[in-house]
Amino acid sequence: MWQQVCSAMAANRVLPMVVVAVMVAATSHGGAVEFAYNGFGGAGLSLDGTATVTPAGLLQLTNDTNMSKGHAFHPDPVKFHRAPAGTAGAAAAAVSSFSTTFVFAIVSEFLDLSTSGFAFLVAPTTDLSTAMPQQYLGMFNGTDNGDARNHVFAVELDTVRNPEFADINNNHVGVDVNSLNSTAAAPAGYFDDDDDGDGTFRNLSLISRDPMQVWLDYDAATAEVTVAMAPARRPRPRRPLISTKINLSMVITDTAYVGFSSASSIVLVKHYVLGWSFALDGAAPALDYDKLPKLPRIGPKPRSKALTIALPIATTVSVLAAVGVACLVLRRRLRYAELREDWEVEFGPHRFAYKDLYDATGGFRDKRLLGAGGFGRVYRGVLPASGTEVAVKKVSHESRQGMKEFVAEVASIGRLRHRNLVPLLGYCRREGELLLVYDYMPNGSLDKHLHCHGGDDKPVLDWAQRLHIIRGVAAGLLYMHEEWEKVVIHRDIKASNVLIDGEMNGRLGDFGLARLYDHGTDPQTTHVVGTMGYLAPELVRSGKATTLSDVFAFGAFLLEVACGRRPIEEEEEHDAAAVGVGDRFVLVDWVLGHWRKGSITGAVDTRLGLEYDATEADLVLRLGLACLHPSPAARPTMRQVTQYLDGSAPLPELPATYLTLDTLAGMEGHHSLFDSWFVWRPTSTAATSVATMSGIALSGGR
Repeated sequence: MWQQVCSAMAANRVLPMVVVAVMVAATSHGGAVEFAYNGFGGAGLSLDGTATVTPAGLLQLTNDTNMSKGHAFHPDPVKFHRAPAGTAGAAAAAVSSFSTTFVFAIVSEFLDLSTSGFAFLVAPTTDLSTAMPQQYLGMFNGTDNGDARNHVFAVELDTVRNPEFADINNNHVGVDVNSLNSTAAAPAGYFDDDDDGDGTFRNLSLISRDPMQVWLDYDAATAEVTVAMAPARRPRPRRPLISTKINLSMVITDTAYVGFSSASSIVLVKHYVLGWSFALDGAAPALDYDKLPKLPRIGPKPRSKALTIALPIATTVSVLAAVGVACLVLRRRLRYAELREDWEVEFGPHRFAYKDLYDATGGFRDKRLLGAGGFGRVYRGVLPASGTEVAVKKVSHESRQGMKEFVAEVASIGRLRHRNLVPLLGYCRREGELLLVYDYMPNGSLDKHLHCHGGDDKPVLDWAQRLHIIRGVAAGLLYMHEEWEKVVIHRDIKASNVLIDGEMNGRLGDFGLARLYDHGTDPQTTHVVGTMGYLAPELVRSGKATTLSDVFAFGAFLLEVACGRRPIEEEEEHDAAAVGVGDRFVLVDWVLGHWRKGSITGAVDTRLGLEYDATEADLVLRLGLACLHPSPAARPTMRQVTQYLDGSAPLPELPATYLTLDTLAGMEGHHSLFDSWFVWRPTSTAATSVATMSGIALSGGR
């Protein structure tokens, strides 16, 4: 509730306030010694001047009337004096201990100006008609201020510094006896018990328009007056704001009235009391904050001279701010600018907003970089709307030629769904840049597990994990070739394009090179795209990719996973056991040599030692050689490959006359088909794909 109260007053400033307890000797009959008002609806207070109770239950002491005053008293007088036990006579009577607390707020016409304030008081009478407004707070006038016959005790919360009363500043609390010249005073504030218990002093602005609570106590035994205050709803501070010795026995009369006094001046101010309690010989009852009335909303202020002066300044500031905002908006638009064409509307669901990808990757910071290769750099990101982890590949493109066909391909491939394929979620286009969005795979690419270098060292994959990954990639490739609605040729199957998910499943990714064509039709690829060592001989000769050229690349992949070596390596120090051309190691010829010697499992990754299934290793290596047959017609289909791997069909024996095409020798004659030549060097950190931009074809490992 107080949050609503505070928000209602957030645009305003609280006016000055004075809490005054006026005690006057009286002979009225004894009245109530304890009461509590959680709002003043039906309280029956004795009111005069501008004081009134609003329909919401607020006690409003002043209104918008200049030079006015208002008073509000508890209707019954209170008997303050009690004769000590064993004594008789009025001379022996002493004032009783008492306690009071209340919540107040002051609302001024302006944010930094206020009238003098208001007061809580105890007086011998409710008739204060001779008192003056302004600095006299509706309690005294110019002639009786300081007169001991007033019998008035007061605690003021003042927001105007009056030199005639020796005020310490324009935001203070003062204890007064028969005069507005305070006996004790302190700046408004409180000692914070929550600040590590050291009681740091916190200033409070009495004109902050926020509700505050005041506690006033008099201890008759020690003749000590204590005053404390704090923001509403905070507990009473342990350390009081003011503590002073004053014997009130000669100040307060036998019976007196308790209440509030307030006055205004030329600044229009409203003084509100939200709740109030009082008690003799005990602590004042606690107020129920949830039952206190709400402060009213502050309406529009009349136009003032100060506003007339400030308006041109505010207008200038507003214009400058508008220009600044416009610059920020323009900068933001340039930062998040995208390239869109009318034909892209039909592919809308597969397109991401660049801003989402920018935010997801932290502005494509280097610390989010997963890898770089071929035509793109890959960044890790988290989509802000869904919290999905993604990998975003940025690809440079300088022309729009073929872009429509590529976007159509992205939209189509985006519908591929298989547990062993990395989902291509969509794309985004900017001037000179294309972004592809994939599911994020937490364990990175397979080649980082097979070929460890420097700080990228990972635990060696055991044989069971390798075979599981091989079977998974085979299942994904079979889905692409035969089980989806269209035939999808990957064209760049290799270890760096196989990603490992959180459960160590192999997923075939990077469809930047894939092309689609309907079942039964011939592919129309005219340029070679792929990676040396994985390229089928017929692909080098004709430039046409087929499902069987994918099978050839899968055969190279099988040998790479089983042997832990790349299809082609450059031996810096020639290994006599290596088979190749010059100083280049050719994996397929090396495995074939082991097969001819009858020891094909001798090609298994030496890091495995003897921790592998020899029968399974024999199957994988012989299947790899079968897939790498130079003649496409002699290679198995991916359906046959999966049957061989799961044991549902026996793998035919390789013919004794099996020969391999010397990869390097066979390709050197077709060097003109490539834009670059790749040979793995042990010091390299990533394989480079051999590729050209044929229409929309893209290449590159993660």
